[in-house]
Amino acid sequence: MGDFFSAMKIAGSGMAAQRTRLNIVASNLANAQTTRTAEGGPYKRKDPVFEAVALPEQDPELGQNVQAVEVTRIVQDTSQGKMVYDPDHPDANAEGYVQLPNVEVVEEMVNMLSATRSYSANASVLQSIKQMARRAIDLIR
Repeated sequence: MGDFFSAMKIAGSGMAAQRTRLNIVASNLANAQTTRTAEGGPYKRKDPVFEAVALPEQDPELGQNVQAVEVTRIVQDTSQGKMVYDPDHPDANAEGYVQLPNVEVVEEMVNMLSATRSYSANASVLQSIKQMARRAIDLIR
């Protein structure tokens, strides 16, 4: 049963990581036109950083090398956004240009689809593990 629980923890960690990724994509999309932030300047897109982490209950003597995924930090993309001529905009500079956020909507939509599919794949794995555990319990009875 320990292997079932390890597999469930791995799939669950994948789902949690993709949920975080989806939240960040949603934030990026919501701020795709935000030209002023509390920090000053336009919104800067964010990306999650995934890292493989060992499950704490592993027994190294058994040769297990099972790893889950974790979002270790969220980094800010430092690239510059587009400069658009809009002299009537309240954030326009002296020449009439406004710096837009560095968010590319199409790229964020691709990230959203990828995260959604990864989340679904992990949910399918979790469902398969549950079915296998039920069948194993039925065999024991």
